[in-house]
Amino acid sequence: MWYCLAASLFFLPFYRRVSLTLLAVSLVVGVSNHTVQLPALGALAAMGAVAFFCYRQQARNALGAVGEALLLLSAVALMLHLVPGFNNLRIVSGVQVGPESAPFTFYYNFDKALIPFVLLGCLPTLLKRPAAPPANRLWWLVLLLSMPTLLLIATLAGGLQVELHQPAWLGAFMLANLFFVSLAEEALFRGYVQQRLSQRLGNVWALLITAVLFGLVHYPGGPMLVFFAALAGVIYGLAWLWSGRVWVSTLVHFAFNLLQLLFFTYPFWLHQPG
Repeated sequence: MWYCLAASLFFLPFYRRVSLTLLAVSLVVGVSNHTVQLPALGALAAMGAVAFFCYRQQARNALGAVGEALLLLSAVALMLHLVPGFNNLRIVSGVQVGPESAPFTFYYNFDKALIPFVLLGCLPTLLKRPAAPPANRLWWLVLLLSMPTLLLIATLAGGLQVELHQPAWLGAFMLANLFFVSLAEEALFRGYVQQRLSQRLGNVWALLITAVLFGLVHYPGGPMLVFFAALAGVIYGLAWLWSGRVWVSTLVHFAFNLLQLLFFTYPFWLHQPG
């Protein structure tokens, strides 16, 4: 089921019918094994009806704006696991990837994985829009090098420590983090929020505001994590802006998370100040 769900997300930008078919199969299997229960099915049916209405309605009007607001709230609820009826699969619970790393738990999140499908209903350009590339392609190299640089700065600031890892659950982490975390968050923050703000405030303000919002959702990890998550949000936002593709910012996001897991304390240093 989880591989089928991941495949539905993989095909979403390219072959919409294949993607929706795989999603339907995932939902059927999810219902049969009680990963998706009746309250979740009811909520998804309501979201699907609103998404279909918004997708078919091309003109912007008050009713369409209400539908879009409902879909945005639904996406946020899915991200925060507020929609009842999802029994997400816990892969590891309270493990330390290394002796200096804080305890860590992660899931295969069925609810969070649905965010791109929900938001596509109100924003057809969610996953692909015209790019605004940098004047010089070398800026892409600077962007990629900024990821290890930011992790090293976080280490010097006391938020992380260098610690090499190769956990037994690395493959499961990669699947979950790429499809059920990074893609979901990038669809919401870059594909939707940054794109809508760009249409109203311009690219620079949209980039900065979205990065701050992205940092704030990491507040359970403390102020230092909020600060560095916001800086990482600038990196992801530039990747989206320059490429016009959510998949590009998703891969950058995933690469950043994987780089930290393999070479630094994850999700943060157990003994960090404060």
